[in-house]
Amino acid sequence: MTTPILSPSLLSSDFSDLKGALDLIEKAGGKAVHIDVMDGHFVPPITYGQPVIKSIRSKSSLPFDVHLMIENPESQVKSFADSGADWITFHYEATAHSDLCVQKIHQKGKKAGISICPSTPVSSLSCLLPILDIVLVMTVNPGWGGQSLIPYCVDKVRELVALRKKLGASFLISVDGGVNASTLPQVLSAGADVVVSGSSFFKGELKWEF
Repeated sequence: MTTPILSPSLLSSDFSDLKGALDLIEKAGGKAVHIDVMDGHFVPPITYGQPVIKSIRSKSSLPFDVHLMIENPESQVKSFADSGADWITFHYEATAHSDLCVQKIHQKGKKAGISICPSTPVSSLSCLLPILDIVLVMTVNPGWGGQSLIPYCVDKVRELVALRKKLGASFLISVDGGVNASTLPQVLSAGADVVVSGSSFFKGELKWEF
């Protein structure tokens, strides 16, 4: 197994000092920056969008791991790619056009990911797994930081590891939600390749040492 990637979520950072948050991520060993985009429709909160991503793009050399928690993501792929996203992950539940959305992301030269909510089974992605770069398993209900990890969601990571081997695919398996010092060993032992952590990371509770 390769060394897992830490992708801290800016959702739990001080929004008045995003440059400082980016510097902290790099110093702590982060290899990507997770950026949660929320539209107030797919999930109730509203966070930030393309202008903010564009404004901080020059402040970090790390890949921007943009997680779209928005409805009709296929209509926004180009604008997020142009604003500086490197990995674009949308929700399976947010569109009836997942294949089209993946195609649009790849056409922009970006890594394409799909995220699933806790109530969505891995089997929903069966046709899409061979063309994905990332599968993001939500281990909490999307929309808010600081939630506790839902244990049964970790089983989805194990299921994806087995499917990846069976299919000969190469997608990364990402985990987002409730990852802290006590739950980190669970998601890593299950086979997660990318670990997203917000509250625990920015509180200094999550130690990342490999």
